[in-house]
Amino acid sequence: MNNQIKQLTGKNKQEYEQVAKHLVDNCDIELYKELVEQENYLFDFIKQNVAERIFNACNETNYKNLLAFFKYYSPSYDDAIIAALAKYADEDLTDEILDLFETGNEDEKCYCAKYFSYIQDSLAIDLLRENSYTENESLNANCAATLGILKDTDSYEKALSKLDSDDEFERLAAVKFLVIYGNQSALDKLINIMKTSSLAENIAGYIPYLMDIPEILNKNYENGLLVLNNITNGLGEILSLYEVINFRLYDIYEDLIYNPINSQAAVVLLNAQDKFNTLTENDEYIFDEDKNTQTEIKEIHKLLSKVNTKQMKSLILNEIREDSPFVFTALDYTDNAEEVQKLLRCNDQTLILKTAEVLKKLGTFDNTAKTVALLKITDDNIKSVIRAL
Repeated sequence: MNNQIKQLTGKNKQEYEQVAKHLVDNCDIELYKELVEQENYLFDFIKQNVAERIFNACNETNYKNLLAFFKYYSPSYDDAIIAALAKYADEDLTDEILDLFETGNEDEKCYCAKYFSYIQDSLAIDLLRENSYTENESLNANCAATLGILKDTDSYEKALSKLDSDDEFERLAAVKFLVIYGNQSALDKLINIMKTSSLAENIAGYIPYLMDIPEILNKNYENGLLVLNNITNGLGEILSLYEVINFRLYDIYEDLIYNPINSQAAVVLLNAQDKFNTLTENDEYIFDEDKNTQTEIKEIHKLLSKVNTKQMKSLILNEIREDSPFVFTALDYTDNAEEVQKLLRCNDQTLILKTAEVLKKLGTFDNTAKTVALLKITDDNIKSVIRAL
C-alpha cells in the first residue's frame, strides 16, 4: 500500500483531504486503480470514510474527472462517485454516460447502470435490460436495481417467466434479478421454485434480501420455516457464515424455541442444532471468519443447546410423511424405524431412496424392506444404489 492510500484511508484530516483532492482534481487513475485493488483488505468503515472523502472532494469544476474512474469498478465507491456526478448532472453528461453504457467495458457499464438509478432516464431502459443477465454479477445487480427503481414491468415479467425454465441456473439468475428488483409480489413464486429446485439453498439465501424471514414467518409460517431450513442447510458450504448476522438468525431461532413449537419448527430446530454443532466442533469452518461472526455462531450454538432433543424427535414424527415439505430433513433426525418404513411405499423415488438409506443406518433395512423399496423404482441409478445397500 503506497503512502497516498495510507493517507486517504487514515485518520489525519489534513492528509486525507489533500489526497482526495489530488485524486479528483488530477484525475489520478492509477491511484484510484490501486485503491480499488486494496478494497478487500480494508474494513467496511474505512471504505465508507474513503467514499465520503471522494464525494467531498468533488465540485462543479472537477466532477467530470470521475468518468475516468469508471474503468475500475468498485461497489464500495460507486455510490459516492455516482452521487457526485448526479449532483452536477445535465443533459450532456447523461448523453455521455448513455454512450459509454453502450460502448464501454463491463466495469464502465456497472457505473453507468448505477447512474441511471439516480438520474432516471427512460432512454437507458433497453441497455439496462440487455445487461441484466451477463457473466458480471455486479453489472447484473446494478441493472436489476435500477430497473426496479424505474418500475420497468417488461423486465420484471421476463424474469418471472424465466422461473419456469428447465435450466436451474437460468432460474437462479431470474431469482437474483427479482430479489434485487425488489418487488415483493414475486415472493410466493420464488418460494415455490425453491421447494422443487436442486439449488434450494442458493435460492433461500437470496430470499431474505427481498423480505425478512420474520416477515415471511408472519405471512406464511410454513414457507418461512422452509426458507429458514434451507438457509441452515447452506450455511458454511453454499452460503457465507456472515449471513447469520445479516439474517439475524439468533433472534429467529430464539423465537422458535420460546414460542409453541409444532412439528415443522421441531424439524428446523433439530437441523439448526446439528448445523451449529458441526460449525463449532471444527475450527476449519469458522477460522477465517471475522470476530463478530465467530462470536455470533458460538452464541447461536449455545442457544440451540437448550433445545430439548427428545421432545423435538417426538414432534417430528408428524413430518415423516410423503406430503410434508420437511420430510427429507425429518428423516435425518428420527430413530423411529416403524414410521420411516411406511415411506417405502410412497410414490417419490428419491424419497424411497432416502428412506432406504435411513433404514440402513437404523439397522432395519432387511431383504423384505429392500424388495418393497424396489417395487416402485423405475430409475436404474436409484435401483442400483438400493440394491447395493
